[in-house]
Amino acid sequence: MDVWTRDQVEERLTEAADVLKRLPDAKGQGYFSTWPQIVYEFADLVGQEPPRLRRPPPSPAAISRMEKTFDWFAWLEPEDAKLVWARAEGTPWKPICWRFGLSRATAHRRWEYALSVITWRLNGRRPPAKRSQRFVVDATRRVSS
Repeated sequence: MDVWTRDQVEERLTEAADVLKRLPDAKGQGYFSTWPQIVYEFADLVGQEPPRLRRPPPSPAAISRMEKTFDWFAWLEPEDAKLVWARAEGTPWKPICWRFGLSRATAHRRWEYALSVITWRLNGRRPPAKRSQRFVVDATRRVSS
């Protein structure tokens, strides 16, 4: 990508959270059964709940994008990285505010700033340290417009 926008960054973070959810569970060595699989007849299945459908595992390309996305968190403060990841997982604002002890407006401002910092860094620029957070957020808004 030539120029990253905040929307693209947010989309990639959401995709990474989704890919992480769809990865198969790590299973250690354990017990196994030598009994054959049970073959059910139609009469056995009547009245049973249908099995829950699972989404297919992610593609190797999606896993690679997810791994690259994790490197972005090194550019953020640890609390901001946790806030961004909670939002990428789809956590509503109210539990995020309770968890971090922030008001809704402050949590949203910190989330916007964190996405803007990632956008600046992906575009090859370093956010200015002597400017306000609002300047960084507004500058990324102008780029995406």
